[in-house]
This record gives sequence, C-alpha cells and structure tokens, in this order.
Amino acid sequence: AAYDLAESDLQELKALNEPLTMEEIEDIYFPLSQLLHLQMDHHWRLHQKVDQFLKNETKKLPYIIGIAGSVAAGKSTTARVLQRVLGLNSKKLKVELVTTDGFLLPNKMLTERGILNRKGFPESYDTRHLLSFLAAIKSGKRRVKAPVYSHLAYDVLQGEYQILDQPDVVIVEGINVLQVNMSRKQQGPRIFVSDFFDFSIYVDAPAAHLKSWYINRFESLRKTAFQDERSYFHRFAELDETDSQKMATNIWNEINKPNLVQNIQPTKYRAKLILEKGENHLVKGIKLRMN
Repeated sequence: AAYDLAESDLQELKALNEPLTMEEIEDIYFPLSQLLHLQMDHHWRLHQKVDQFLKNETKKLPYIIGIAGSVAAGKSTTARVLQRVLGLNSKKLKVELVTTDGFLLPNKMLTERGILNRKGFPESYDTRHLLSFLAAIKSGKRRVKAPVYSHLAYDVLQGEYQILDQPDVVIVEGINVLQVNMSRKQQGPRIFVSDFFDFSIYVDAPAAHLKSWYINRFESLRKTAFQDERSYFHRFAELDETDSQKMATNIWNEINKPNLVQNIQPTKYRAKLILEKGENHLVKGIKLRMN
C-alpha cells in the first residue's frame, strides 16, 4: 500500500504533550493499517458470501473499530492517526471518528445524581443512547447523529451533532468502550458496546507513566486552554506550578486512578490488539490476539 503523509500532518494529528514521529507512523501505524485492511477485506467478503447463501441483497455495512485505554494514554492520537492512515489507502475509504465523550450525561444530570466527580465512570454515560447509535450505524442507516462534547465547556453541547452518512469505517474511541458493566440487575439478554466492534484496540501504559503524563498535560492546559475565560477549568488558571501539580495529583488519585483500576484496566485483554507505550509516549510493543 502506498501512503502519502507529510510532516505537517504530524502537528495536526498529535495531542498536547504527546510526541508523534514519522518513524512511529511508519513502524507502527502503517503496518497496523495494512493489518486492518486485511481484516476488513475478509469481513466484507464473508458478509457478501453469507448474503449470497441467504439470498439476501444487503449493502456493505460499516466496519467498526473500538479504541480503549486510560485517561492520558493517548487514545485520541491513536484514533486520529488511524483515521488518517486508513483513509490514505488506494481504496479511499470514508473513515469517521466518534468519541464516546459525546455520550456522557450532561453536567446538569450528573450533578442531580451526585456523580459529577465520577465523570468517565460507567454510570456517567448514556449507554442506551450509545448502543442505539451503534445499532443504527451497524444497520447501514443514513445520516446517523452522534452528540458532540466540548472539553472547553466540559459538557455535552446541546443541539450540536456529528452526522455520519454510511461511512466505510467508524472508529469509536473512549475509556469505557470495552467495559462490561454487570453491576446493574437486568432481565433478559445483555448487549454491550463492544458487541458492535469488528476489531478492538487497547492503548496500554504502566500506571506510573499515565499519572505523570496526566499531571504534565494538566500543567500544559493550565498555561493554555484554562486561560480562556470560557473554560470550565478557568479557575485553575491562576494556580502556581506547585499547586497545579498538587491539584492534578489529587484528581488523578481520586478519580482517574480508581476508574483505571476498577473499570478500564480489567478490559485490556478483551481487546484484539494491545499497543504498549513506553515512558516517552511512543509505542514500544504490540500484542495481537489471533483467535
């Protein structure tokens, strides 16, 4: 496969405090893209043969890739790079990227339920809405709406939507996408977000790295995005470096670490592929499950 990616694309694709090199894209993401193309070709050919067997006339349905991992692991960068490289192939696939942040319950509802400080935990999502969205995508519906989240406002944007119109591939990125929340009692069969995935990726890193990446990112945001008066976190803009690190450490220890340990990390081996990151934030190893 021929890929055409310029150095200028790197700046657009990488996130704050996350290095992304052309070497990593060539060594990791181009081969991963080729692997995914093999998987997709097989998936679509099998679908076609089953249709012929059943004498069905159905259209090619979107291939859904789930990307999970902790806060600060670099899921968003992985998702953006994959979206770009999958679309570079000669097949010119239409690749859409959806983040599950849009399916968080609005702050007003989280506050009413007393769980605003548990944003990102399984109970903070409108899982039913996310499942119905994925069911609509998987059935090939036209113009499916995904809600949009603003990190500036730290809330779901009312009345704003991302429209997906029969894409070839949908990448669904979020910390919770591989979770199987069995805590709530429910009658009848259970459906999980991951049931809609054709392929899943977990972005992995040791907890100590994740913590330091989170604290560094918080500090960078304090100097940039938090300075904006419209930012939900504008009140942190005036903190000095010591207090900023203390605040970020508290948020990590009280919210992000428990969520990682209780809900996110246990899903790691449910993924088809694990991207293992080293201290420098670059991928140092890959584990692929063959079954």
